[in-house]
Amino acid sequence: MNFKNRYILINLLAFEFVLLNLVLLIYLYLTHTDFSIFDLFFLKKVAALAVIYNLSWLFIILYIRGEEFYFTVNKIYLKSLVTSTFFFVGFVTVLIVVLKINFFRPSAFIVPIFIFSYLNLISHKYLLRFLRKRASHLFSNTLLIGSGHERTDIKSFVNAMTQYGYNIVGYLEEGEENPANTMGLAVTGSVRELRNVLASHSIDEIFIDTCDFEREAILDAIKIADSFGTRVKLIPENPYLLAKNYKAVTIGDLAIFKLRQSPLDNFSKTILKRLFDFCFALVVLVLLSPLFLLLALLIVIDSKGPVFYTPYRKGEAGKTFKCYKFRTMSVCEDPLNGTKSTVVNDPRITRVGKILRKADLDELPQFFNVLKGEMSVIGPRPHRITLQDDLRKSVNDYMVRSYVKPGISGWAQVNGWRGPTQTKEQKTERIKHDLWYIENWSFWLDIKIIFMTVFGNHHKKAF
Repeated sequence: MNFKNRYILINLLAFEFVLLNLVLLIYLYLTHTDFSIFDLFFLKKVAALAVIYNLSWLFIILYIRGEEFYFTVNKIYLKSLVTSTFFFVGFVTVLIVVLKINFFRPSAFIVPIFIFSYLNLISHKYLLRFLRKRASHLFSNTLLIGSGHERTDIKSFVNAMTQYGYNIVGYLEEGEENPANTMGLAVTGSVRELRNVLASHSIDEIFIDTCDFEREAILDAIKIADSFGTRVKLIPENPYLLAKNYKAVTIGDLAIFKLRQSPLDNFSKTILKRLFDFCFALVVLVLLSPLFLLLALLIVIDSKGPVFYTPYRKGEAGKTFKCYKFRTMSVCEDPLNGTKSTVVNDPRITRVGKILRKADLDELPQFFNVLKGEMSVIGPRPHRITLQDDLRKSVNDYMVRSYVKPGISGWAQVNGWRGPTQTKEQKTERIKHDLWYIENWSFWLDIKIIFMTVFGNHHKKAF
């Protein structure tokens, strides 16, 4: 799931949250004639029931429902909705029995769930239409390549894409025939122009119809997309390109293979990682606040200048953000355009700066970036803009790192691939470790990396 789809999903979940609580309040108001906003005891009982409902709903979202059915109303969505409704009833019932809650009639616990599920079903399609009209910028800009399938299949696919949160902004064709004209699609040129199209247009994902494409042409298109950090999905005739991590789904009448899948494409796991990041960063900042004050004082006493150095770095989906660090040099470059890296025995490093760098204490303010949602505790390290431009030219799949948020520490760093990126081995191994982390993420892997960051020696290892 890319970041734009995630925003659509958040809007849908916000709607469900409001609908659920509204249904509960209206039902209690209509079934309890003694309802009064001035009756504090009654309001406490309503609040307790609302907490049970929302906790149960959150459990259903995280552990029962998947991420695909949110974007379209079909048999998969209906099946998921029915399953979720009965799990919802069961979870609420268990909580009521365990907590021994008996201040409402049994119908007050169960009936609102079915009303909510029904209203959610009939309003889902119209909410998506509303988002499509009023928030089209949240839909993923998509490029179609090739036309090996029948016209009717492609047309069904195109019509279904909007329901999944996609905007078709262009079409590239390899052959002379161009079915895009008969389907009302924008024609952007030949597939040979893919690199130029990606460079001049904001494209979030590419769908490649593999039927009439040679294997090498498909691989070349994937390499070009990887070099821009653009996600790729295949429309296969035969599933023969399965060497990479992938996931198969169905859109309309066609099968799609999503390449370079990450566990973090699952919405519940993304929420889990974000909750952990926020709580962990908050605890660290509170516990280490005396250390922050001490380090800030030492920096001010040691040399003139600001306490923090805020260079610009590249984050998720190529977004630029200010990365917070303790200042360790007497002279700081322009944070946006600076290109000069530190060298051995760099004369710009202050006395306090040497200590901070040796113990990696200069990186601690990045927990503020984690709180803001710009970084994660664990992830690929954020690079300077100039370094990113250099690495994306020398390491083809470098931009795939931008699928996730950068981290304060990462799998490459704890395995010894940190510091300089001067040799080809240093570049490729760092990226290889970053991509392995993205494709094999788990909550316990993050915990392991945190432990290795704090207690490990970070010697260079083989992958």
